[in-house]
Amino acid sequence: MMGWTDRHDRYFLRLIAPHIWLYTEMVTTGALLHGDYERFLAFDSSEHPVALQLGGNEPNKLAACAKLGENFGYDEINLNVGCPSDRVQTGRFGACLMLEPKLVADCIFAMTQNVKIPVTVKCRIGVDDQDSYEKLTQFIELVSQAGTKIFIIHARKAWLKGLSPKQNREVPPLQYDIVHAIKKDFPHLTIIINGGMTKTIQIENQLKYVDGVMIGREAYSNPYWLVEIENKVFGSDLSENARKNIIEKYIPYIEYQLKKNVKLSNMTRHILGLYHGEYGARAWRRHLSQYANRQYAGVEVIEEAIHYV
Repeated sequence: MMGWTDRHDRYFLRLIAPHIWLYTEMVTTGALLHGDYERFLAFDSSEHPVALQLGGNEPNKLAACAKLGENFGYDEINLNVGCPSDRVQTGRFGACLMLEPKLVADCIFAMTQNVKIPVTVKCRIGVDDQDSYEKLTQFIELVSQAGTKIFIIHARKAWLKGLSPKQNREVPPLQYDIVHAIKKDFPHLTIIINGGMTKTIQIENQLKYVDGVMIGREAYSNPYWLVEIENKVFGSDLSENARKNIIEKYIPYIEYQLKKNVKLSNMTRHILGLYHGEYGARAWRRHLSQYANRQYAGVEVIEEAIHYV
């Protein structure tokens, strides 16, 4: 979700759903240690619970970044060992690290020794030809012994060569049964499943076998789905959490960010899917996309777009 789940998106999603756990986009250790770390780590207190997702492969640097995240108030530090993009592979982190379980264990040990908040791992069920269940269990065993008790497992393997990141989310088949088996074989661990969830009934079914469900792209493209998830999974009563009410709550935040010279389009791009499947959704998206990029664009662009839905 790099470039997607930034702080503006997370603030917006929290307005919709009070109970879901939010994750940052993956931030590299280099960006935090050699860049403007405050810009990468800043978030609104309303986002809690929120996890900082890190990308890297050097234990000492990951430990330092985990400490930065803890000091900033994050509730969890997550190590991404599942992203298959070429850029991530070039940096030798993400999914390619599953081929080096000892290094991942060293990273997790260094991080858990440096912070008091949970350190978790997001991974795949396999990488390239290293996709046997035996290899996966060895990875889980070794890394869990290093200090983490929570694994978020994307139920697809990753092909590091020959498939784009988009294809890696679609071409390798979903194998939920493998993640279910991991939970059965490691009952003392918290196992969260990821991949392909687009309906609430799917989430409810998965919770019969695992401890949690992570959703990504569908929650971004159809964010109002989170209301249904809140009501059916968490037992909330968000019947009054209508789309226009959510926008009305988001506008003061947008006005505040505009005063800090944040571009309107940096925030409106996250709300394009709010009316997904509803009458006027296309006109809503078109108006925001056309006018939010203009110089000096303000909240009036959103107020005008509402008239289309």
